[in-house]
Amino acid sequence: MTMTDPLADLLTRIRNANRNGRSSVDCPASNLKRGTLAVLKREGFIRDYKDLEGLRFPMIRIYLSYGRDRERVIRHLQRVSRPGRRIYRKVKDLEPLLGGQGVRILSTPHGVLSDRECRERRVGGEVLAEVW
Repeated sequence: MTMTDPLADLLTRIRNANRNGRSSVDCPASNLKRGTLAVLKREGFIRDYKDLEGLRFPMIRIYLSYGRDRERVIRHLQRVSRPGRRIYRKVKDLEPLLGGQGVRILSTPHGVLSDRECRERRVGGEVLAEVW
């Protein structure tokens, strides 16, 4: 069976590992996933991620972040644009999510960026996911 939405699979793996209190989770690697994980790391939602070596298929290990008393940093993680329904936003339509508490992840001509970075660079794109 082929996977039709690899990014949704990544988000689901993170959501499930976060819900179960796991410190890390593995997923198949791709450049889009690396870009998405880079945004999550820059915004403080995950501790780190790294490529795993010596495996049959390229994999990424994601290290989840928790608060001081193991409270979840990621409370909501949702795919916005889907293969059957793409969602695009112009830079003027990118208002802060939850007053700046949340982040939209966008695929732009400048790479995968957060909504804050899109406003700084004055660029819009496809809304991949929302996290808070």
